[in-house]
Amino acid sequence: MFDKLESILTKYDELAVRAADPDVISDQPQWQKIVKEMGELEPVVLKYREYKAAKQELDDAKGMIESGGLDAEEKEMFRAEQDELEPRVAALEGEMKVLLLPKDPNDDKNVILEIRAGTGGEEAGLFAGDLLRMYMRYAERCGWKSELLDMNDTGIGAVKEAIVIIKGRGAYSRLKYESGVHRVQRVPETESSGRVHTSAATVAVLPEIDDVEIEIDPNDVRVDVYRSTGHGGQSVNTTDSAVRLTHEPTGLVVTCQDEKSQIKNKDKAWGVLRARLYDLKMQEQNKEVSDARRSMVGSGDRSERIRTYNFPQGRISDHRIGLTIYKLAAFMDGDIDEVVDALTTSEQAERMGSVDE
Repeated sequence: MFDKLESILTKYDELAVRAADPDVISDQPQWQKIVKEMGELEPVVLKYREYKAAKQELDDAKGMIESGGLDAEEKEMFRAEQDELEPRVAALEGEMKVLLLPKDPNDDKNVILEIRAGTGGEEAGLFAGDLLRMYMRYAERCGWKSELLDMNDTGIGAVKEAIVIIKGRGAYSRLKYESGVHRVQRVPETESSGRVHTSAATVAVLPEIDDVEIEIDPNDVRVDVYRSTGHGGQSVNTTDSAVRLTHEPTGLVVTCQDEKSQIKNKDKAWGVLRARLYDLKMQEQNKEVSDARRSMVGSGDRSERIRTYNFPQGRISDHRIGLTIYKLAAFMDGDIDEVVDALTTSEQAERMGSVDE
């Protein structure tokens, strides 16, 4: 590990020298490429430098204790320093191991988020609407931009299906754990007896894919245009601005009607189609991942879930890591970092364990 860290540090220093070269600075594309590469290495470099400084302090303290010639008070001072530095050095070493884990190439990408009502009738649609608001509030908290691409709703807050693009650095790295079935337990407003109902909604999180990453034969895609039936402002229902793409080899269908412009809707629909086809491609390349995703997302049945939202008890339980927290109101308002952090830590620990094996 330390040989790798030293090579990263050397490479970072070489890049820093190049970035300061006037000839490189004058070539903006080259300079930006170097700066971007430095930015990717910087978290590891800073952590390694912090580790080296702490390790040097620890070695110095140990050396003073072993050297002899110290009175009792001085020995006690250096032992206290040693006791303080040892766990810090160990913690930094663990953090460096995490930073050196292979990075998901999609982590920094924007996200296409798809939410669909599952079993539970109108209550499932209302919950799907709640999840949509939760993720858009989370995006706002993170300083990301969210944009509704398509939504099929009932007009009373219930959502049958919604597709949102969330743009921001690291969006996929934070939201990728949200794919799966989300189960809700609560008393519907229409329930006069106060009986708790259980319903579900499914969430799929896909990285936004550039057209250079996946090729689509235009001849394989049927394009239909029609009048919008939902969102879009004053021009709704007056022009054929809505777009439906059908990828005939796979049967995938994408619709987009959020924009007044047919061209903009078509561009967005192609973006969603690319993401879905990329997801299929990744599943085919790794059958284990494919099986895991299918079992995770499932059909929207109540029994297949990654997380339960229990409103009477005010709790959220993530069943993948056995985590339960009692802050449902804040969570539904987009304060989901505690669970996302726990899922990230769990995945990192699992990956480190497989590396050690």
